[in-house]
Amino acid sequence: MEEHQYTKSHSLFTEFDGGLFKSGKHFKLYEKLGSKVIEVDGKKGTQFSVWAPNANKVQVIGDFNYWDGEGYELYPRWDGTGIWEGFVEGIDKGTVYKYKIHSNSYGQILEKGDPFALHWEVAPKTASVVWDLDYKWKDSKWLKTRKEKNALDQPFSVYEVHLGSWKRKDNGESLSYKELSKELVNYVKDMGYTHVEFLPVMEHPFFGSWGYQCTGFFAPSSRYGTPEDFMAMIDAFHKAEIGVILDWVPSHFPSDAHGIYNFDGTHLYEHADPRQGYHPDWNSYIFNYGRNEVRAFLISSAMFWLDVCHADGLRVDAVASMLYLDYSRKEGEWIPNEFGGRENLEAISFLKELNEFVYQEMDGVQTIAEESTAWPAVSRPTYLGGLGFGMKWMMGWMHDTLEYFKKDPFYKQYHHNNITFSLNYAFTENFMLPLSHDEVVHGKGPLIDRMPGDEWQRFANMRLLYTYMYTHPGTKLVFMGGELGQTTEWDHDQQLRWDLLQYDPHKGLHELTKDLNYLYKSQPALYEHGFTAEGFEWIELNDYQNSVLSYMRKGKNSDNDLAVICNFTPVVREDYRIGINAGEWEEVLNTDSDQYWGSGVSNAGVLQSEDIPQHGRTSSLKITIPPLGAVILKRKVKEVEAPKAKPKAKAKPKAKATATKKPAAKKTTKKK
Repeated sequence: MEEHQYTKSHSLFTEFDGGLFKSGKHFKLYEKLGSKVIEVDGKKGTQFSVWAPNANKVQVIGDFNYWDGEGYELYPRWDGTGIWEGFVEGIDKGTVYKYKIHSNSYGQILEKGDPFALHWEVAPKTASVVWDLDYKWKDSKWLKTRKEKNALDQPFSVYEVHLGSWKRKDNGESLSYKELSKELVNYVKDMGYTHVEFLPVMEHPFFGSWGYQCTGFFAPSSRYGTPEDFMAMIDAFHKAEIGVILDWVPSHFPSDAHGIYNFDGTHLYEHADPRQGYHPDWNSYIFNYGRNEVRAFLISSAMFWLDVCHADGLRVDAVASMLYLDYSRKEGEWIPNEFGGRENLEAISFLKELNEFVYQEMDGVQTIAEESTAWPAVSRPTYLGGLGFGMKWMMGWMHDTLEYFKKDPFYKQYHHNNITFSLNYAFTENFMLPLSHDEVVHGKGPLIDRMPGDEWQRFANMRLLYTYMYTHPGTKLVFMGGELGQTTEWDHDQQLRWDLLQYDPHKGLHELTKDLNYLYKSQPALYEHGFTAEGFEWIELNDYQNSVLSYMRKGKNSDNDLAVICNFTPVVREDYRIGINAGEWEEVLNTDSDQYWGSGVSNAGVLQSEDIPQHGRTSSLKITIPPLGAVILKRKVKEVEAPKAKPKAKAKPKAKATATKKPAAKKTTKKK
């Protein structure tokens, strides 16, 4: 055993920090708590700090003392914060440790990981690792332009990824952060996505939880490498001009013995009453949002990923479960708020404070709520009574759209409202349209299996679905594998079916997805007014008998307007007339193109409008709509020739200083 000199403390936590912590206003606790490699009087070691107010003794244990804490006690601060501290000389980066907490409650002795650890052992091991972040960022160019690229009037096409199963090595192992920095970055860039979103990368003991049962709120999972490797991966995305969104879970946490549950022998982070503190859906525990120190812990976690790890946004998981006290509970299984209502007032206050601080401190980031109810103003500023998120997942659109697409084409005419209803509320929030991982798990099967008909019809439906999604108001999110036409339900223990790309139907869908991304980014009409009614106008929404929808997408400049016509049946619609602005129009995308494995029905060449009124417009156009296909048209803008520059007049000769009269005028002959 190595010899380690122990001293009482060399605190990094000031009296001011303590006041902020107790009042719930310290939102950068990662700079103060946890294990910090420091130097005291020329001697290098580690300062340990942990919040355990119900402990009567706290020790640091690890290989360095054979997991016996005698002589390695921490000392309680004098300020009533409940924080225990101590400096151990000789303990350096990479040392494995836990806290041995002797509780005041029933004499419990608990061995816990560090809630503020920056690094953990690789699961199934459960100890924390002393770590000193040492990474030099190279993304200053990205950060300078992020506010513009991440703005709400810019394209937002998100590729949702589970890092452990996107692609695997020949031996079945997941790719590392270093390998993903090359392969995943290159793929996302080539496919044209503007952003990537990771299912939770925060350290989690059970791989099958996909990261949603988190124990390390300040540590990227060690399954794929070091924290510096993780940072380098984000750096690589930024170099490729791709934003990084992290899935973040402040709604619940697991009961693993080494985690924060029952941390000091009391319900420190969670509510004591199971009617408030236990989540029946996920067999996990709910944070006590009314406790100041817990709020500081959570907002500090959010800030860590944005501030230290340079993430460009957070997708906040399960917001609906936070907002309602009776979420997934029967009568008698929940406690009303002080006014007798079902709203979780403490969680609402927490979410508002989270968003206010994030947007105040971090320039150009976005927070995105996964919220599945009709709670109003989720993505509106708090000063207007909203929750303060930048965007909200449009779960209603996802449900209605998939329900519509799985119908037999003959019956779609009776469910036309399913495909048009979303536009009744599309501009009440800043909506992101998700086709997420939740839609391809738990027996739901892959998206391609929701599509009716034979193989050709199923892939035509998929191409139509994606095109309808990309031309619908709002930002976009597609889970990995959707672009391949994955034929099996997502399995976190297997990589995606990359072998499918050798087959034409899958290759065609893949190519269309890529083209949609590039079209989306290149056409301002698809994103400049993505959250406002100015960006959308129906051409015809009531043609339920033909199951055809047509609409305009509009940008700030009318020259950029697009017409979108969707045919949700396998019948070719010939000579279909739509009202449209006068001028020449041409196809910019047709989902039935041969290159996408379509049947090749198209509108070739330039289409000239006619002065025939239709759909409330004075001009109209006859087109052919392909079977189970979508056509996107753009008006040709005639280039105005610049006026020719006049020839420069010859300079008059300078008069000599001695000249006394003007030179004689030259004779000119006029041509008849």
